[in-house]
Amino acid sequence: MLQEENRKAVCVLYMDTIINFNQSGTLEKPPLCFDSLNGSCLKVNYPLEIRVVLYIFFSASSLLTVIGNLLVIITVIHFKQLHTPTNYLIVSLAVADLLVGGVVMPPSMLRSVETCWYLGSIFCKIHSSLDVTVCTASILNLCIISLDRYYAVCHPLLYHSKMTPNTTVFMIFVCWTISVLVGFGMIFLELNILGNEDFYYNNFVCEGSCTVFQAKVGALVFSMLCFYIPALVMLSVYVKILHTARRQARAIHSTNTHIKNTAEEKANINKSERKATKTLAIIMGVFLSFWVPFFLCNCIDPFTGYSVPPLLFDLFLWVGYFNSTCNPIVYAFFYSWFRHAFKVILSGGIFQTNSSRTKLF
Repeated sequence: MLQEENRKAVCVLYMDTIINFNQSGTLEKPPLCFDSLNGSCLKVNYPLEIRVVLYIFFSASSLLTVIGNLLVIITVIHFKQLHTPTNYLIVSLAVADLLVGGVVMPPSMLRSVETCWYLGSIFCKIHSSLDVTVCTASILNLCIISLDRYYAVCHPLLYHSKMTPNTTVFMIFVCWTISVLVGFGMIFLELNILGNEDFYYNNFVCEGSCTVFQAKVGALVFSMLCFYIPALVMLSVYVKILHTARRQARAIHSTNTHIKNTAEEKANINKSERKATKTLAIIMGVFLSFWVPFFLCNCIDPFTGYSVPPLLFDLFLWVGYFNSTCNPIVYAFFYSWFRHAFKVILSGGIFQTNSSRTKLF
């Protein structure tokens, strides 16, 4: 019976380490993150070619995220014409996304490619806290930008009285305060494992792991606070903006009917409506498509016995990171005056005298 088991390469659990019996009967240990430590996590050894490709891809994504958001920050800070409450919100978003690319992505890249965490348990907590903090800040900044645009489009007469510089600063402060409390509070106070402490330490803790485990309550509260509620607010606001824009276009059309009611005018109005619809669809589509997979898995996983494969979880997390890569494109490159500013910066024009007073629009 034992020989039959040896021939079939049966794995047995001994001293908390998986030991393989190969066909010749020789004992083989699977690869571990730390061979000399008891309770080490299992390691997945990707072929060298795959690891090189992954390092290049993730490094390029991190660099693109940093450069894109840094351009946005420099643009708004340098050019005095862009010193408006709305653009300060865009800077806050760009800072969050810059931190995703410059602080969160590099250690996550090492963890994803090597499938082990070699930077120590303390830095694991710090990295996990920063990860949750800046990703939450990015999402909440998108939410407050949608509120700013709501007042700009739907209540233009009240906009300047509602969205004052003080109001903008307060909204940014609240956004980052909530993000820091959620990120560092959840990880360092271990609120994410509340109610499942024994299960977590008995089944998930091993040397070389750095994942954010969440109990059922923690997963639901975190997902609702950091994604579903902001997403619902954004969706409701943008639908309202879209309806208001269409109503305004129809009102303009009705007002001008007795003056000029040509096919060209109708075409221009329809074109304007289509452009507004397309822009709003891109804004919501990018945000939802990049973050929905991760937060769906985050909510489902605790209720299915943590059956979501770690590789899939990691993939969806990186897809969420890429939202920070795309935000400069969606929220800045859409504007011609931002593109003009980028050209001035990249050409070295910002070092010229009085370049900060350049007219961008």
